[in-house]
Amino acid sequence: MSDAPTPGTTIVSVRDVHRDYPLGGDRVHALQGVTLEVESGDYVAIVGPSGCGKSTLLNLIGVIDKPTSGTVAVAGKRVDAMSDGEATRFRLHNIGFVFQRFYLMPILSAVENVALPMAEAKVPRDERVRRASELLTYVGLGSRLRHRPSELSGGEQQRVAIARAVAKRPDALLCDEPTGALDYETGKLVLEVLERVNRELGTTTALITHNAAIAAMADRVIRMRSGEISEITRNARRATPGELSW
Repeated sequence: MSDAPTPGTTIVSVRDVHRDYPLGGDRVHALQGVTLEVESGDYVAIVGPSGCGKSTLLNLIGVIDKPTSGTVAVAGKRVDAMSDGEATRFRLHNIGFVFQRFYLMPILSAVENVALPMAEAKVPRDERVRRASELLTYVGLGSRLRHRPSELSGGEQQRVAIARAVAKRPDALLCDEPTGALDYETGKLVLEVLERVNRELGTTTALITHNAAIAAMADRVIRMRSGEISEITRNARRATPGELSW
């Protein structure tokens, strides 16, 4: 688990990043010269059409992938230069992920799912169970600690996934279409949790969305097109989940 960074500290630094993929005898240019900085406590929304490079950028920040050229630093560490083992350890301790699909272990209870990454990080059992229980209560699931995923709704499962993602106090929380598989009302509940995590816990958050209403919740909106950042704007006021409609 990482200590809380000083406000104003650069948590994510992406410099002139290119990412190419071979496709048959050709190459796909997924990212083309992307440069971006995200400060501690920021909430940024990454928007753009399918195939514009949003998920590729998030995967580079999350140390799931490496750039073809350019540099990526997270919490002051050059993650693009890490070995596979170093990248695995860094993800475990420093990055939280929330995906469209929940990726919960079906045989584990909610509290066991949240505690699992802390177990992998060698957190003592009593501490990880205590923290997992506290986080599930924080996201509104204090009465569902012993329920397995099959006994939870989609929105409840996503809230378990958020609790799991922030259990290690990550430097960055990366969310890829976290409401994409949820209906409107359930999605709003999940967005409320993400809003609280950012505002109250100070967790630096980057969220991919196709939805302009959801992007209005962020401090800044990063618009992408054809592998490039086309525009970065700052919302004059962050919308609240209760104000959203789509």
